[in-house]
Amino acid sequence: MASALDMRFFWYSFWMYLAAFVLFSIYAAVRRRRVGLTATVVFLAAFTFHTAGLAARWVITTHPPFSTMYEYAIAMSWAAALSFIIIMARFRRMALGVVVSPAIVLVLVIASLLPKTASMQLMPALQSYWFYIHVTLAACAEGAFVLAAGAGMVYLVRGKGKRGNEADVMPSRELLEEIISRSLRIGYPLFTIGALFAGAIWAQFAWGSFWSWDPKETGSLVLWLYYTLMLHQNMRGAWRGRTLAVMSIVGLAIAIVSFIGNLFFGGMHAYV
Repeated sequence: MASALDMRFFWYSFWMYLAAFVLFSIYAAVRRRRVGLTATVVFLAAFTFHTAGLAARWVITTHPPFSTMYEYAIAMSWAAALSFIIIMARFRRMALGVVVSPAIVLVLVIASLLPKTASMQLMPALQSYWFYIHVTLAACAEGAFVLAAGAGMVYLVRGKGKRGNEADVMPSRELLEEIISRSLRIGYPLFTIGALFAGAIWAQFAWGSFWSWDPKETGSLVLWLYYTLMLHQNMRGAWRGRTLAVMSIVGLAIAIVSFIGNLFFGGMHAYV
């Protein structure tokens, strides 16, 4: 059964992320540093409760909280929040929270629609350290992709001007492009190692085959091919600026479809 403690932590974090989004939006509008700092503090509090919820679920179930789609969504949104905190500490641009925080809220909303039962005893297919490597790296990679999409959205709505207060609040388009590129360079190898290689090894352990064209496997392959193309085009200078921003958003849409695909098509990944 689901634990009241971890569910309470996740509930607190959801509302705090939502409050942080409102505050980040106000900050972008009024350009008051105090508002931005308040939004950042609320976001960090949300992340703290988020982390506590994952830790509580881990303690209660005695295994890492990655065994269901609900737990994966919670872990992926946590990775996205951590990525944003690192980027914010590195570049000192709080306004990126305008898009990153609602993206995290969206993932948590999707998670809230999934079965939340905590498995106290893992099925044999999940009793492998390759499973944990697979899910952990895939969640971290998709967290980086969420950050890239968030930066892409800010890029599209940001004006071209760089002077005055706007430059002090909103990241420049050059910085947003750099954040997207860095997120891709971090997320892509993690996804390659975690979702594909570690996933294939785990599949061999669990089902006796490295590849079975399961809907989730197929979706992961499509996503990997898409980000392979995106990273290649970016590194050769073909996809830059607005094109890169749009493609980062499309990538997140593909990731979401891949994530929820087995709810409609079934398959061996339907651990809900």
